[in-house]
Amino acid sequence: MLPLASLLDLPGWRGRVRVLGGSPTGRRVGSVVLVTDRVEPRVGVLVATASDPAAEGSAWRLDALLRRAADAGAGAVLLPTTTDLPAPTRLLCSRLEVCVLGSEGSFLELLTEAAVALAAPEVVRARTVLRVHTGLASGRGDGPARLVTLVAEALGVPVAVLDRGGQHLEGSPQEAGLAVPRPGEAVPQRAVLASGTTLAQPVLLPGIPGVQRWLVAWVPDERDDVVETAADCLVAGAVALAGRLAMDRLVLERDARARTALLADVLRGGDDASALLRRRAAATGWPLDGWHVGVHVSTGDGVDNAGLRADALAAFAATGTELVLVEQDSGWTGWWTAPREPSAEQVRTLAASLRAGHRELQGSTGCATGVGRPHPGPGGIATTLAEASDAARLAGNRPERGRFLHVDQLGVAQTLLAWTRTNTFEPAAQSLLAPLGAPDGELVRTLAAYLDAESSVTETAAVLGVHRNTVAARAARVEQLLHVDLGDPDQRLALHLACRALTT
Repeated sequence: MLPLASLLDLPGWRGRVRVLGGSPTGRRVGSVVLVTDRVEPRVGVLVATASDPAAEGSAWRLDALLRRAADAGAGAVLLPTTTDLPAPTRLLCSRLEVCVLGSEGSFLELLTEAAVALAAPEVVRARTVLRVHTGLASGRGDGPARLVTLVAEALGVPVAVLDRGGQHLEGSPQEAGLAVPRPGEAVPQRAVLASGTTLAQPVLLPGIPGVQRWLVAWVPDERDDVVETAADCLVAGAVALAGRLAMDRLVLERDARARTALLADVLRGGDDASALLRRRAAATGWPLDGWHVGVHVSTGDGVDNAGLRADALAAFAATGTELVLVEQDSGWTGWWTAPREPSAEQVRTLAASLRAGHRELQGSTGCATGVGRPHPGPGGIATTLAEASDAARLAGNRPERGRFLHVDQLGVAQTLLAWTRTNTFEPAAQSLLAPLGAPDGELVRTLAAYLDAESSVTETAAVLGVHRNTVAARAARVEQLLHVDLGDPDQRLALHLACRALTT
């Protein structure tokens, strides 16, 4: 729509069209309609009538037209005459807030110039969208960087590709205007701020859960025409980007099938792995010799394990742990390899690193992670992976341990559990922890997690999903209620056993 004042300023309208009644201020026009007895005025139109309704003493016809236009919210009424309106009609224009324009000369020329001016933004919009479509079609198979450049140049505004969580991947640098308003909602989004408008278009793939990417544009100021054009161009860009991602997905799934098949052959071959199998593993970068520690990450329903494999590798690599990792329906399974048998200290350090990577993945996957013991040779891979899988299954039922379990700790834990579940110990444990409230209350759960984490406030906070200050406050409260010193080894042992008896 254009302001009515912009139409009055058209070259062909200047000196030929003037205001006869009402005010043009605040009136906007989006189209022109020639009114007859069968055509009603509409919102945002310039109502034009080829005959003068007030001619020959029929002023009531003009009054009726004004009332119809006002009721419909029309932008203005254009008459083919510049004769001044009667005073009662001018008063009616003011009361109804309708602007009446008078014209002289070729009525058709005036209407044609107005229609062309009103259509100009739509023509520009159509040309821009067509240019984007043509560019995307000619660059089919190009990467996201070219796609973003093409859309940004066509619109003249910043454009970027963000990942599913709203983090910047390609295009204009991350800034306030290029943030997805609500990344968790897989629908087109628009946020209007004082400084401009953010448009975010989700990129989806059939059969793959959730948003894969976001295509985002930032339109500064109040440029309504550019906002709507940008929305159309982002839809086209999102379709093209989805096509590129679909091709990448085919490659990813092909590689996933190859990894799964190779893992099955490794597990079947064991220590009798053939020379061909060893060459295939070496070509993939999989170590078969040495000592292996298995890892199994079990993910929740609806997790795209194939698509998130790179994220899982990155989460563990960030802790200094390089793994072989194979995607499966239930999550990821893999192993870490050392040339010689790792010491107990090395294994503990590895487990701590794997726990840190596990915590990084938990927020997006809800995973449970199990770690096996070190075993040698190709046959040891199957053994340690089986242990890791069992540990992950048990870890899923142990939220107090952060859903992470290392098999090296499992045997001792099971022994302690059997010892503490006796007719003598359980009542004593209940009596000892009674001041803390229910066994499933926050103080008992915090104490159990705190002792399992070897008194690490940071680790406990990560397991429970609370702030470290909250953990420190709860630990102090436990000491106060139980009249104990959590720094005393004997008291810690007694409390740890009591927690195991009541919470496991």
